[in-house]
Amino acid sequence: MNIGFIGLGVMGRPMAEHLIDAGHTLHLSRVKEASQHLVSKGGKAAHSAKAVAEASDIIILMLPDTPDVEAVLFREDGVASGLSAGKLIVDMSSISPVATQDFAKRIEALGCDYLDAPVSGGEVGAKAASLTIMIGGKEQAFERARPLFEKMGRNITLVGGVGDGQTAKVANQIIVGLTIEAVSEALLFTKRAGADPAKVRAALMGGFAASRILEVHGERMVKETFDPGFRIRLHRKDITLAVDAARALDLSLPNTASTQQLMNAAIANGDGERDHSALIRTLELLAGGPR
Repeated sequence: MNIGFIGLGVMGRPMAEHLIDAGHTLHLSRVKEASQHLVSKGGKAAHSAKAVAEASDIIILMLPDTPDVEAVLFREDGVASGLSAGKLIVDMSSISPVATQDFAKRIEALGCDYLDAPVSGGEVGAKAASLTIMIGGKEQAFERARPLFEKMGRNITLVGGVGDGQTAKVANQIIVGLTIEAVSEALLFTKRAGADPAKVRAALMGGFAASRILEVHGERMVKETFDPGFRIRLHRKDITLAVDAARALDLSLPNTASTQQLMNAAIANGDGERDHSALIRTLELLAGGPR
């Protein structure tokens, strides 16, 4: 297929590389030094998002936030200006479900299809092509894009209509964020009580408290290795989507809101670019500083 790929960041680069390795022709926007190897492997650098859309049948976006997606789609030289009927937009960014529905209506008015397909699994999952992909949109469009999803992920689910993929991702980020906070509290308690956090974590991994977060992020907390991973700043963005959506729904999510505040504090204390497992550092500060 002729594929456009816009958003060659930490996640986007390996995702795009998997598609090139599978034999697809990729048209790439904003190729910088870190993604130059994709051109060496056969990717084609384009001078604008419009040019990517003109050259591609399916255009994939992997961008940081809602305003970035809106700008790339609808600015003067954006994707929408290069579309013709029958093309497909696949937004794999993690953004607002409400904005996603609006973007889809505007794209569908041009005779094109739209899928929201946010992912979970982080940089490790992107590199291993083992991402969880949560998709919202029409089944026909999903089947058209499925071969591409299968080159980037393993757990691939059509959740429902447009926006439902983003809703699933927000739910995912609530669970991940609150579980990181819980593991942080447990290991901080362990340390202050005088036990060995590494040995306690090993013991807990054999019981009902076991989880992927205790396994991976708990190890990072014990070893104090907080290179991202998935940055606290980006997770705070996702948790804020949850808090904003809850307000619109007149829904109380008290622990989600408190985790958002802890992430705010982490960013204020200079940890925004660290892995989200570094949230334990904020709890240590609240407890009087690390000991």
